[in-house]
Amino acid sequence: MVVFFRIAGCLFLATIFTASLAAAERRPNVLIAVSDDQSYPHASAYGYQAIQTPNFDRVARAGVLFHNAFSPAPGCSPMRAAFLTGRNIWQLEHAGTHASSFPSKYVGFQDRLEQSGYFVGFTGKGWGPGNWQADGRTRNPAGPQYSKRTAKTPPGIRATDYAANFADFLAERPKDQPFSFWYGGSEPHRVFEKGIGRRHGLDPDKVVVPPFLPDTPEIRDDLLDYCYEIQWFDQHLGRMLDMLKEAGELENTLVIVTSDNGMAFPAAKANAYEYGIHMPLAIAWPEKIPGDRVVNDLVNLIDVTATIYAATDVKPPEKYPLSGKSLLGLLESDASGIVEPDRDAVFSGRERHSSSRYNSLGYPQRCIRTADYLYIRNFRPERWPAGAPRKFGKGQSAKTAAVTNDDLGPEHGGYHDIDACPALDFLIEHRDDPKISRFFHLAVDKRPAEELFDIRTDPGCLNNLAGDPKFANVQRQLSEQLMDYLKQTGDARVTASDGGDIWETYRRYSKLRWFPKPDWAEEHPERVPQQDWVEERRPK
Repeated sequence: MVVFFRIAGCLFLATIFTASLAAAERRPNVLIAVSDDQSYPHASAYGYQAIQTPNFDRVARAGVLFHNAFSPAPGCSPMRAAFLTGRNIWQLEHAGTHASSFPSKYVGFQDRLEQSGYFVGFTGKGWGPGNWQADGRTRNPAGPQYSKRTAKTPPGIRATDYAANFADFLAERPKDQPFSFWYGGSEPHRVFEKGIGRRHGLDPDKVVVPPFLPDTPEIRDDLLDYCYEIQWFDQHLGRMLDMLKEAGELENTLVIVTSDNGMAFPAAKANAYEYGIHMPLAIAWPEKIPGDRVVNDLVNLIDVTATIYAATDVKPPEKYPLSGKSLLGLLESDASGIVEPDRDAVFSGRERHSSSRYNSLGYPQRCIRTADYLYIRNFRPERWPAGAPRKFGKGQSAKTAAVTNDDLGPEHGGYHDIDACPALDFLIEHRDDPKISRFFHLAVDKRPAEELFDIRTDPGCLNNLAGDPKFANVQRQLSEQLMDYLKQTGDARVTASDGGDIWETYRRYSKLRWFPKPDWAEEHPERVPQQDWVEERRPK
């Protein structure tokens, strides 16, 4: 009898040990939620009172709320390529610019996870805009698409029922197979239904107008409409979290909630300024991550990519390795505040955004952000950052564009690196008003080669300190640090003898607009890059 109980006891302990080992080895699910054009600090977890994002807040309470997360690019398709691959945009060739292609040699984490046994998919906006088929891909780099389910939505909001599509994805998942799902909302991307925020009870008095915009009723209303669309995105996130909780999967799901780039307002999106690159970010994984923590470390969203690989124990690509550094140690810590002090700088950049200037040339920028300062290098300061003020005709295709100066469109009609919006219309209409003109010129005027901002006192990036003798040492140190990093990571803007003109050879697949030849191109024709793809599409 004693022997029997000893054997039974050993079997019981072995069973417990085996179950514990299986739980320990169980790989986490991954749920990535990426909104479209949302700046920090526009979530209620950050104390922004004009908005309610209970589900972003829910993830933050269950895990970690980041106050200093930054996008690798202030535009959607280059950011998404960088996030998928874990590499800087200047390490991705065509995929590092907007609406181009995505070379298949740069493998995203969704493909790697699938190869390692994960069930993957996405709904809404994956990688794009651009042509992912051009280099032989057979599907979007975010995975197989689940977007069949639709719902009636207000004007300006995508009809995709994101959460219902996630339910379809879960229903198709083989039993006990870990999954990785990408929820790409199209909100709060323009356009917004005018007045939708007020109609749904949002309070204009609670809006905090960013420093680079005038505080007027028109601007506050535009911001309210933006806030409403963020809440729409958040509602679908909540439905997804509830599905996982009901299925008993939430505790072992790495949930990542962020955005691709900043808000679609003048001097934000498509700019290396603070409101173009500073992102909301909350990450939870209840089985592994101590919750209810706030972290102030500087992190890049390509660090989140490295974290996905580390958490899932999937080996990242070797030929084109990650440039980010995993946050897993930081997440598994129980510390708040500054957790890993060596995270003392992050980098970002942009090339072409829209078709907004002569020959659809880009506006190349690189920047370094530290805890105190933002330093920006504008590599082609002779170009217009928001787009040239005037374009030919309607300027959208060979059929509608004029080719002579006799058919120029209206002055201030070419700022297409700013999404069309009431805020831009207001700035243009009131550009001669002494109270408004500063904001207008900040958004559209040409900029110097170097910009430096003290983020502690100037988060709106209004006062350029570059050239100020008091900040000469800071400017020099940050310039050197940025240039060293760009050289180490192979950026053609600093390594190529022509200053990186290869960026202008990457084909844009979206529509083109046509602009007069600028003075700098007339005076220095050798500085006009050769662009065969542009010539193919030029109006005859």
